[in-house]
Amino acid sequence: MGHPRPKPARLAEKLRQIRLTLGLSQQELHRRLGVEDLIAYNEISKYELGKNEPYLQILLQYARVAGVHMEDIVDDELDLPGNVRHEGIRRKDSTRGRKSIR
Repeated sequence: MGHPRPKPARLAEKLRQIRLTLGLSQQELHRRLGVEDLIAYNEISKYELGKNEPYLQILLQYARVAGVHMEDIVDDELDLPGNVRHEGIRRKDSTRGRKSIR
């Protein structure tokens, strides 16, 4: 069996910072992330307290909503950019059936 992967030390802090910068409650962020079918809204609190670590798919949604790169969130040596977006990244609809993130 391998070694457990180390959790980024600043992950919880950055996830909380994203939510607060967007001016959202945890429940509002849960809806904005579009992860209602994946996790309960109280998981957001566990992420922000460092009790649980989000799945990669959820981290991707955080990055899209905030308009930042995933690397900005998970790399402890990087700070979040000062321009976390309030509206999130707008993506073109592709032929693979993906929805636009708003």
